[in-house]
Amino acid sequence: MVIFGASGDLTKRLVVPALYNLSLTRLLPENFRLIGVALTKQTTKGWRDDLHAELKSFVGNTTSAFDIDHIDENAWQRLARQMSYIQGDLTNPELYRTLGSALDKARNTDGTRGNAVFYLAIADQLFGTVVEQLGQAGLTDQNADHDGKPDFWRRVVIEKPFGHSLDSARELNARILRTLHEDRIFRIDHFLGKDMVQTIMAFRFANGLFEPVWNRDRIDHVQITVAETLGVEKRGRFYEATGALRDMVPNHLFALLTLIAMEPPTGFDAAAIRAKKADVFAAMPAVPPDHAVRGQYRGGTVLGKRVKPYRREPDVARDSNVETYVSMRLQIDNWRWSGVPFYIRTGKHLAQRNSEVAICFKPAPFAVFKGTHVDAMQPNWLVLRIAPDEGISLQFEVRRRGQGVDLAEVKMDFHYDDWFLKAPNVGYETLLHDVMTGDQTLFMSAGMIEQAWRIVQPVLDHWAADKSDCPGYASGGDGPKAAGDLLSADGNRAWRPVGQS
Repeated sequence: MVIFGASGDLTKRLVVPALYNLSLTRLLPENFRLIGVALTKQTTKGWRDDLHAELKSFVGNTTSAFDIDHIDENAWQRLARQMSYIQGDLTNPELYRTLGSALDKARNTDGTRGNAVFYLAIADQLFGTVVEQLGQAGLTDQNADHDGKPDFWRRVVIEKPFGHSLDSARELNARILRTLHEDRIFRIDHFLGKDMVQTIMAFRFANGLFEPVWNRDRIDHVQITVAETLGVEKRGRFYEATGALRDMVPNHLFALLTLIAMEPPTGFDAAAIRAKKADVFAAMPAVPPDHAVRGQYRGGTVLGKRVKPYRREPDVARDSNVETYVSMRLQIDNWRWSGVPFYIRTGKHLAQRNSEVAICFKPAPFAVFKGTHVDAMQPNWLVLRIAPDEGISLQFEVRRRGQGVDLAEVKMDFHYDDWFLKAPNVGYETLLHDVMTGDQTLFMSAGMIEQAWRIVQPVLDHWAADKSDCPGYASGGDGPKAAGDLLSADGNRAWRPVGQS
């Protein structure tokens, strides 16, 4: 595995911790080798030591994705002794000749058989350049044997953001596909590596109880929330060029939406599942600008701590109009979902960290309860909790004990940690393992990426042309008031409070 951007934040916080976890669970191949590539001048030992120090900094740090209580030094050493580092400019062909020699050595003396994963943990403007340089150096070639089958495989992992608009996504796809076939491109979204996200399909299709009511006849609407208590932290420069919509919607939130909305696949192979996800995107009209709300966090208190407004963050313009919150009303024009709105929202500096899919069922008819103390029928909710407390809850109505008819809302709760041993997971472990085995199930295709951008492009264009001040919202709340109006305009609907259990 070759990591471009080996000295960067992503490598330190997520990619190497995931590889460490794979080493801990002994899921790394026996002849695994890790080559780091970056412009930073340092030695292999220096790179290893920096990564080890970073791992140690996560011990006892419950705010990090890599939440551990100690480092297993044996697991670390199994990984560390297979590491090497190459310093160089990613635009310089000489670097790729040096890398080619290192790959040849790994094949001939270290037993890798020539198989290689190229991981692009770099700025998105370099994606096309690096892929082209790999191709020109012959490093993406898969030599064919006498049967015409490849001697080995070469695969490329590309981080988000995959483009910043529909046009840029199309251009990047075309550029990369000139060098690589689609079956060797893995557009990674670590959100899909989370256990609960992967559980959604199994929950839907392994339980005959839910699939018959999973449609427009019984579901009133769906709410998808990814709320963060963190601000932009040290990512001001990135966020100024990206914003909440580009950062979260075409990838994380749409990935969740497709899992909820897709039709049953013919099997659990990558081709069948990705085809059904693509059908969801194809059935979604582009979002009208008046079906989207943006906001930018101002000052306030988050989890008892005073925080500063976005415009006072490092590397953020004092008159910035970049959104840190976005909510949208989406629709899917197919037989299953016609008329069922999907509401999505994501934001920073909100009241609680919370990622969930909440499915609101249509309320039962009220007629049978006329003449009782019951004055309204409440809808049932099925909530799929992704973070921080992975699990599933079902809310329904029961009769209270006592005289007369009085209903109460109750819940049945499933918590992952109550049933299964907790394993360290930053979201990349499953995805990296899938890349090594060539399983593209959890990765978006070129067509899916372009459809996702098509859906949000009118909103991006409208906001780019709108010179008015981005509406503010107080840090530590649930977001801007206009987000609530988006639901109430459709009738008696409201967002679930951020962090509601």
